[in-house]
Amino acid sequence: MRTAGSAIRMAAVAAAGLVLLAGCGGTGGGRGGGKDDGAAKGERPGGPAPGGSSTTHLKNIPEVGTALRSRIPSASRQVVAVYGAGVNSADATVVLYDKGANGWDRKASWDAHNGRRGWTVNHHEGDKRSPVGVFPLTDAGGVLPDPGAKLPYTHSSAFTPPSYWSKNTRHDFDYVVAINYNRVKGASPLDPTRPEGQSKGGGVWLHLDHGSGTSACVSVPKSGMQALLRALDPARHPIIVMGDKAHLAA
Repeated sequence: MRTAGSAIRMAAVAAAGLVLLAGCGGTGGGRGGGKDDGAAKGERPGGPAPGGSSTTHLKNIPEVGTALRSRIPSASRQVVAVYGAGVNSADATVVLYDKGANGWDRKASWDAHNGRRGWTVNHHEGDKRSPVGVFPLTDAGGVLPDPGAKLPYTHSSAFTPPSYWSKNTRHDFDYVVAINYNRVKGASPLDPTRPEGQSKGGGVWLHLDHGSGTSACVSVPKSGMQALLRALDPARHPIIVMGDKAHLAA
């Protein structure tokens, strides 16, 4: 009976994975075609930001205004900031900040992509835009084995994109970090539960980049995902602050 129960649970996880992947991905432009996989491209090590004078001991996360800054929990000591190029742009930069005794330090940054139609403050299913906001990061997983993640990591083939997706998206979910938008905190990224309802969308993840926009997720190079998984620490209450630059600065 235990074996039968395990098989049923695995089948349920696989089915949930297909539902959730349909919400998160399909990012390469449908069946066939698309750009080459960008998973190994675009890493930008930490250092002075373009036009910036300092990236250590910062009082606040740069270019984030009071509206979103006020939503960053006081306990958070790690922030993944996603700076979208424009409200209708799929191009972004992801920066990892870590807070020490003297303020925020910029640890690393990567070229990235967001929803192919840009950003929105009222995300809904199928709009192809990423939600603007501040969201906890509590759960991770992927097709590939755990690379040394501190977050709980679900290793499962259920993350594999459907075979009819374009070839350049086949490795998008080798590594993922669930963004806690309309999902159950503390559950596997494969959990399809949407507490605010199906119409509000869900399955919004950090995942591997394939060189173009996504359905709503944020994508970074493989090296970036590995670095984030090894850095993000539940004890430091990591969160993601994400949006186009205008909404971030408000």
